[in-house]
Amino acid sequence: MSLRRDERSEAIQSTIADAGLLHRHSASKTRVNALLPRNDKAMPTQRLIGVIALTLALGYLIVLGGTYLKGDFLTDAQGRPIANDFVNVIAAGRLALAGDAAAAYDWPQHKAAEVRAIGHDFPDYFGWHYPPTFLFAAAAVATLPYLAAAIVWLAATFAAYAAALTGILGRRNGLFLAIGFPALWNITAGQNGFLTAALIGGTLGLLERRPALAGICLGLLTYKPQFGLLFPLVLIADRRWRTVLVAAAVAGALAASSLVAFGGASWEAFAHWMPITGRVVLSEGGADWSRLQSLFGLVRAHGGSETAAWMVQIAGSIVVAAGIVWLWRSRAAYDLKAAALAAATLAVTPYLYMYDLVVLAVAVAFLLRFSLAQGFQTGEITALAGAGGLILIFPYVKTQVGLVAVLIVLMIVAWRAVVAAPLIPRAP
Repeated sequence: MSLRRDERSEAIQSTIADAGLLHRHSASKTRVNALLPRNDKAMPTQRLIGVIALTLALGYLIVLGGTYLKGDFLTDAQGRPIANDFVNVIAAGRLALAGDAAAAYDWPQHKAAEVRAIGHDFPDYFGWHYPPTFLFAAAAVATLPYLAAAIVWLAATFAAYAAALTGILGRRNGLFLAIGFPALWNITAGQNGFLTAALIGGTLGLLERRPALAGICLGLLTYKPQFGLLFPLVLIADRRWRTVLVAAAVAGALAASSLVAFGGASWEAFAHWMPITGRVVLSEGGADWSRLQSLFGLVRAHGGSETAAWMVQIAGSIVVAAGIVWLWRSRAAYDLKAAALAAATLAVTPYLYMYDLVVLAVAVAFLLRFSLAQGFQTGEITALAGAGGLILIFPYVKTQVGLVAVLIVLMIVAWRAVVAAPLIPRAP
């Protein structure tokens, strides 16, 4: 996450406009809604999913290719590596390999390491805001040259993300969703949205069949603790004790290992700098409140006070948490429970960026699995396509369109679970 606005988004916007991607996406939504069957006997549904996914994936490739040729992705016009969010990872990893992991949390030292990593100075600063447990991953990719590391990072995390979705939807539909879901902003930022989605998808996809493996995924998710807020509540309410215990053991083992590998100073630095980061990002808007895709960001971006923003965020989070716990305690289908939890995970944190919205693909995967089996409701595909479209138009509309996409998915799940569920015949 950059502490200054990334001006390269304007070049990406231009490439998208040249490619006509948003126009084609809108046209695809219209065709799908007109042709989509509303029951599980209509096989063209899966074919349409594939056509839409491949069309969108081609559009993304055109955008990325055009942006690269313009010198705004991976390398600049002089062939030098471009600094994006990934530079904070490789810089932290190299500091850790050099035996100075605590320096990753010191902004001046970390910025100097970022400059060394790409070989030239740049105006932005991309902070390292993760617990020391994530230094293991950072150190691993830091053994590679910068560009190679960036490509390997995106490829490896995308593979994990695709594996999680195929585990939910099956190979064909899961892969189509992985390549078709609008994850463009995670790629251009070099961020970890694929990894977060893979761990949440793994947790929910394995929970019923392999609760211990689900616990491992959840334990690894502690590298981004803001996305684990609801899981303890839900798992305890649903009495998933094995998953809870394994997750706690994995998280504890990671913390202990990082203490041995990187020293206690890294944890002290993390504890010292996190309140400063919170003040700069949340209180002062150092990263631009319009980029925060949360209730907190919505209030702050539209002129509300910090107190008002926290009140709205906390109240909204309590309502969402209560609804999720109620749903998981109910007799609703597991797919609806999992979809709701994946989407709600995004709704309850104040610290949410567009690249994190890749997690919404997990919620969509469970909704698609449910609807492919039970039949689509009127307007459901239109609503899901609209949520995807909102994520795509983010550079054009600097407001919380990602939050709206999350709320759309949550409303679809609520409709399915509370209103439409009685209309679905139960298995004998």
